[in-house]
Amino acid sequence: MRDKNVSANEAKVIDSKSTVTFHFSLKLQSGELVDSNFDSKPATFTMGDGNLLEGFEQSLLGLREGQQSSIVIAAESAFGIANPDNIQCFKRREIEPLLTDNKDSILVPGLVLSFADAAKAELAGVVDRLDGDKVYINFNHPLAGKDIIFDIHILEILAATDKSNV
Repeated sequence: MRDKNVSANEAKVIDSKSTVTFHFSLKLQSGELVDSNFDSKPATFTMGDGNLLEGFEQSLLGLREGQQSSIVIAAESAFGIANPDNIQCFKRREIEPLLTDNKDSILVPGLVLSFADAAKAELAGVVDRLDGDKVYINFNHPLAGKDIIFDIHILEILAATDKSNV
């Protein structure tokens, strides 16, 4: 659902080359707030620069400067669908050494652990469940499989030609 708070001839419109300054919040369908910058400094990004997921960018096309909208981004276009193959089973003795960095950590579902992938890049995994000597780690994004409510207030839009004047 898009709110039309600004008439067509009053404001600039977001297109595929716009630089956009905005306030936003991300919420789950339950109303749980995931992230927001409404009480802090606004964010700025350029369409297509990779700083915003494509599904979120696409939902902004056609919005106008000054406009406020609440847009539901389907899971497929937000953080993707959870992949059951991204839940991997480890032996408890393989996971417990990861707890030594934080002596207060207890191996329980929901605990976030840091792993290194094949390229030695850090990869977060969440303890999904414990089953005896087995520990199941979920490597899906925590918001995978969830529709997201994207509330946005467009503060400023700079067109590609405006950016050279900044």
